[in-house]
Amino acid sequence: MMRKVGIGIGLFLVCGISACQFLLPEGMVIRGPILSSMLGLGIDAPNEKIVQGRLRVPPGYHVELFAEDVPNARVMRFSPQGSLIVSQPRKGQLLQILGDADGDGRSDGQAVLVEGLDQPHGFDFRDGSLYIGETGAIARIAFSETGPDQIAVSGAPIRIVEGIPSGGNHWSRTLRFGPDGGLYLHVGSSCNACEEEDPRRASIMRFEPDGSGGEIYAAGLRNSVGFDWQPGTNQLFATDNGRDLLGDDYPPCELNQIERGGFYGWPYANGDNRPDPDFGEGHESEIARSILPAHSFNAHNAPLGMTFLRHPSAADLRGAALVALHGSWNRSRLDGYKVVSLHWDAEGRISERDFMTGFEVDEDVIGRPADVLEGPDGSVYVSDDYAGVIYRIRRGAAKPGSANNLPSPTQKVVSDPLADLAPAKRRKMSQQGEGLFTANACGSCHRPAEAPAGMVVKPLRELSKRYTIDGMKRFLTTPTPPMPVFNLSDAEREALAVYLLEEHP
Repeated sequence: MMRKVGIGIGLFLVCGISACQFLLPEGMVIRGPILSSMLGLGIDAPNEKIVQGRLRVPPGYHVELFAEDVPNARVMRFSPQGSLIVSQPRKGQLLQILGDADGDGRSDGQAVLVEGLDQPHGFDFRDGSLYIGETGAIARIAFSETGPDQIAVSGAPIRIVEGIPSGGNHWSRTLRFGPDGGLYLHVGSSCNACEEEDPRRASIMRFEPDGSGGEIYAAGLRNSVGFDWQPGTNQLFATDNGRDLLGDDYPPCELNQIERGGFYGWPYANGDNRPDPDFGEGHESEIARSILPAHSFNAHNAPLGMTFLRHPSAADLRGAALVALHGSWNRSRLDGYKVVSLHWDAEGRISERDFMTGFEVDEDVIGRPADVLEGPDGSVYVSDDYAGVIYRIRRGAAKPGSANNLPSPTQKVVSDPLADLAPAKRRKMSQQGEGLFTANACGSCHRPAEAPAGMVVKPLRELSKRYTIDGMKRFLTTPTPPMPVFNLSDAEREALAVYLLEEHP
């Protein structure tokens, strides 16, 4: 069938070769750090004074800046023997974050575990193999370890599943094993709101560990980045991001109780099965069979990673689920930007409480939580893909002389990322990049004179202080949603990178 895309009240993307411009309905806005995130700019890691002055956790806990200089930090997992690994989709790698052997509250360093991957996001360990969710495949590579921080892979990744639909607005793939031994993979929608050509989009899929038996386990899930199984019941729960550009407070984002064969509404229904203004008409039967959310988050809060707490030290939080709210971009006032805890009562009703706050204060954003993970000792880890850091939350007060009392190292600054290019080559590549910038209508998002009326423009500034040529190329390969993937050759991405760094030093 033809793919039907909502354009009436939704976000209309005008794409040339690869770029897009945002034509927004009157009164709709793009706000917050989303445009910086779309450009991969991020921000410097907060220093300890900011961490201790801004970030708040429940009484009896304290927060530490555990690791920094981890750009685009996304999904985290601990290996069977306690090595902390984090995915960096833009770098195409999984990074090992060393433990805190010296007890100063900080990681002792980092090392690349696997590289050369295609936008790796979710991953999990099983029977001596590391399984990795790439944007269009599931890869597997053998690993061995002799203890915490003593992990290594051997051989090259083997793709046991290929042909997973890739690209579009939601390219990330979260992967993990369930208690039934099945391999579960989320495949987000390609758009804000549309009828997909490929039924695997907007679904959670299930495979056998060897990659066989692929099935759509649950459908109608626009972007279920985080999912986990509830201890004691083995019931699968998943976060889901509601569609954009229907107003400040609608539709809500969701937590869904996932049933095999279940349908959860998108794109025909939002929230408590209210018909979608673009796609609801004529789909009354689909709406009627849609499973209602188990819990609703505020609209545009963007719930991503989630985990149930299992460690005995969790005490009153044991059995609760922690959820990373990445934060809003499509609201007139920012909302989200925190970690919350979800609590089930005896009747199965869910309540929501703040767990880690302070990432956004008075419209000032210092971070965007992406994933949350419980460590082997019961500590909680939070990845932040905006500041490029990982936080650790532990019980008790911070020790004297720990990292909470030390200054934070400053972020490295690239002096001149184009210095190694010969002048003639630099000039030629910059001219080619300027042509690509113009042909793809990039100025419609980044230059006021070229932007449509009502467009909120994100100026490009000081790119050379944050990027090398390779770093800019990586971003153009894996842009932050809702910006689509750039359909450029490697040489074209390099030329565009040179132009951007030349023009916006």
